[in-house]
Amino acid sequence: MSIFAISFFYRRFYFFLVLITLVLNLACESKKTSPPQNGFILVTDDTGRKIKVPQNPQRIMALAPSATEMLYAVAEENTIVGRTQNCDYPDQVKEKPVVNNYPMDYEKIVLLKPDLVFTVEGITSAEVAAKLQDLNIPVYFQKFEKVTDIFRGLRDIGRLLHREKAAQRVIDSLGTELAQLRINKASPKLRVLAITWHDPIFVFGQNTLFTDKLRYLGAENAVTEIFAQPYPALTREYILKLNPDVLLGGTPAEMETTFFQQYPELKKINAYRHKKIFAPTDNLMSRPGPRVVESIRELKSFLAL
Repeated sequence: MSIFAISFFYRRFYFFLVLITLVLNLACESKKTSPPQNGFILVTDDTGRKIKVPQNPQRIMALAPSATEMLYAVAEENTIVGRTQNCDYPDQVKEKPVVNNYPMDYEKIVLLKPDLVFTVEGITSAEVAAKLQDLNIPVYFQKFEKVTDIFRGLRDIGRLLHREKAAQRVIDSLGTELAQLRINKASPKLRVLAITWHDPIFVFGQNTLFTDKLRYLGAENAVTEIFAQPYPALTREYILKLNPDVLLGGTPAEMETTFFQQYPELKKINAYRHKKIFAPTDNLMSRPGPRVVESIRELKSFLAL
């Protein structure tokens, strides 16, 4: 075996050990909870809110599609009592009653009688959560900035639902898949810009999960500045200055007749000149859930790694 092959093997092996150690550490962590009182416990969610939740939740649902996917990965399906109008994965969720969350349909959710609701920061407002709390429906917020936050989120759901083993199986599987992805050591790193809206031009900012996904591939978000909003609006001049190597937002044909027709000066960027324009699967890109490795794998295909 050549020196290069040995070096490559140990780099892969070292990365695998580091990742598995991190996952195990996450699995061993536990958030502080109060002793049970009258069938309830006091817990702290990812936003620092202290909420009283049932010690043994029997009727649960989520107000964000990504959270619904998390529940289906960990919870018993018969405990999931509803979904939002945007929850469409996995397929069996479509059989659940729909509760509109924009605007929030309080009457429908009260009829479903969930004893615990999960959501994601930025999807459900504090006002909606407070109103649901007044209706005796506790809302548990989760927050995701790193890929490993998703592992933690799965673990937390498993802990609250007494489904720790089910959650750990999912975490272990994702950790193994993630370790098998090859890291690109090419220099300079490919700079990727991901567009979420055309007019104005909104993009995935530096402080989003997208940035961490790229890190696993040895690439980087073309947006290096941290804006107040995780999905900032950028000017054409700013994008020209970024000059991304890869552009995500639609197929080349779609972008040609929409984005580049509206902003012809942006044809000067490297991504356009080198034909590196791709259409990511929206619900993989936008949902921090158990399909995160599938999302990273799709990004890898765009970067030709």
